[in-house]
Amino acid sequence: MNTTEMPVQTAQTLIKSTLAAGVLAAIMLTTVILPAEYNIDPTGIGSALGLTELNSQEQEVAVPEVVQRGEQTFAYRTDTTTIEVPAGRGIEYKFQLDKYGHLEYEWVTESGELYFDFHGEPTGDTTGYFESFAIATANKMSGSLTTPFDGSHGWYWKNNGQESVKITLKTKGFYEVVGLKQ
Repeated sequence: MNTTEMPVQTAQTLIKSTLAAGVLAAIMLTTVILPAEYNIDPTGIGSALGLTELNSQEQEVAVPEVVQRGEQTFAYRTDTTTIEVPAGRGIEYKFQLDKYGHLEYEWVTESGELYFDFHGEPTGDTTGYFESFAIATANKMSGSLTTPFDGSHGWYWKNNGQESVKITLKTKGFYEVVGLKQ
């Protein structure tokens, strides 16, 4: 038979280990945790290591800009439209909105996914500039948009499939329907 002898720790060894762990914890608290979490730096080490900046950045969160809608040219309305995207083709469907106009939308396909680019084009721009708000391939999407500029806003859908796809588009907001753009 083999016997294994396990060393037994003495009370003196346990006390030394506990004191060492307490001292190490106190050092970590004053040099790392307090500066990083609470921006309290009694030793100056937290500042030298850049830890105090971690907490100060959280306190300097930007307040979102309050958007004043002002006068809207277009009346509030709700619409439901069915749009067919032919196989292998793409179409655009647009709305005219004022700056800070609001559009809530939901669209879903009857079958299949479509590539889409939800974007806006500023009124009067001749450079071809447009701003994309979402680009993906999906069979549905819902959300809202507060427009950053006057102009036409809407979707370009492309059907890469072999059969045409019907979309049901529900909208509400302050807009005028431009409709299909070829």
